[in-house]
Amino acid sequence: MALGEGGDRGAAAPLISDRPKHGGIVRSGSMWTAVAHVITAVIGSGALSLAWSIAQLGWVAGPAMMLVFAAVTALQSTLFADCYRSPDPEHGPHRNRTYANAVDRNLGSTSAWLCLLLQQTAMFGYGVAYTITASISFRAILKANCYHEHGHDAPCSYGGSYYMFLFGGAQLFLSFIPDFHDMAWLSIVAAVMSFSYAFIGLGLGLANTIANGTIKGSITGVPMRSPTQKIWRVSQAIGDIAFAYPYSLILLEIQDTLKSPPAENKTMKKASIISILVTTFFYLCCGCFGYAAFGSDAPGNLLTGFGFYEPYWLIDFANACIILHLLGGYQVYSQPIFQFADRFFAEKFPDSGFVNDFHTVKFVCLPPCRVNLLRLCFRTLYVASTTAVAVVFPYFNEMLALLGALNFWPLAIYFPVEMYFIQRKVPRWSTRWLVLQTFSVVCLLVSAFALVGSIEGLISQKLG
Repeated sequence: MALGEGGDRGAAAPLISDRPKHGGIVRSGSMWTAVAHVITAVIGSGALSLAWSIAQLGWVAGPAMMLVFAAVTALQSTLFADCYRSPDPEHGPHRNRTYANAVDRNLGSTSAWLCLLLQQTAMFGYGVAYTITASISFRAILKANCYHEHGHDAPCSYGGSYYMFLFGGAQLFLSFIPDFHDMAWLSIVAAVMSFSYAFIGLGLGLANTIANGTIKGSITGVPMRSPTQKIWRVSQAIGDIAFAYPYSLILLEIQDTLKSPPAENKTMKKASIISILVTTFFYLCCGCFGYAAFGSDAPGNLLTGFGFYEPYWLIDFANACIILHLLGGYQVYSQPIFQFADRFFAEKFPDSGFVNDFHTVKFVCLPPCRVNLLRLCFRTLYVASTTAVAVVFPYFNEMLALLGALNFWPLAIYFPVEMYFIQRKVPRWSTRWLVLQTFSVVCLLVSAFALVGSIEGLISQKLG
């Protein structure tokens, strides 16, 4: 390969896109590309843990909790979509292109920095969770083949670290996609993969239930040795469900890709409702059929816990779909961090060649590409760090519960509700203000309960 002489200073990594059009950003997204981005972000690791979650809660509370979180996510996304534009007396409506931009404009810089810290931490955590899940799916393929060849009692055991490094290597390559505009194709592929393995999980659960001739499970869920243990399990299950739904972390970034007219908030609301209806249907089917098939023995990960052994080729295909989906899902949650870093350093060091210069690199038999040294170093370190944390804490259900509980209330509820009050000038102590504040407090209590249980589960796994 050869490095072009001299770097071309320019478009030093704007937050969303560096392709100008009449001095602005090219926005060509539609409702369907937004649906693809949302489904890629939402239907992921969380879908595979829902049979286990319903098993902890039972036949009544399990599905009911999933419907509650679906309704909460629909309300939250509707409130949040209206925060994309803020009134500006001098220049007209201002675009809030990121979550932190919206919080800064509506609630002030202190809230914005807190929001940014929580958001970046949560998105980093999603990268860790997706790395863990991909490793589990890699090993599930090997186990399915081993069990098919040597029998279900064979000692088929495979380490996970190697496959985490393999997934990290693939993410290192994909992390050089410039922005959301350039990864619509990846989200579409990932969304198709998510439907594929969701259908397979649904079909296998239904087939297993029919083969059993009975619907397993109970009203109260998995019995535990003590009430305290039951409480911890219930709280972890709620955390897992919380992880499976909200996508507020990236809603405005997705909305900023939409073309107008029609108004971006109208398109985003339609995309959100479609996505939530689709994901809720799949979640209920996967979770309920998985619980009906396995009852109290429902695995923590439906397609890798090895309740299902045959047909082994279908298990292999489903797990391959999971891996391909996670490749896209990881990028959906990582791109906002990459774009923030690009803009932050470009503004902090406007004269730095390391930060702002792009170099042309030529490979044999491949078209030339432009490389920025900051992006190369930062994105490499980011992928390496998510992989390292996944290697140290490879606990699937507990990690999902922790992430779900940690970001559910502040990012999915508190900030959107407070910004809605500002945007719509809702008077204090009015009926609408009281209803939404009550809603926020209830969600805070649920989030705190799930957080305590998920931390207890993570500590128990590490010490055990």
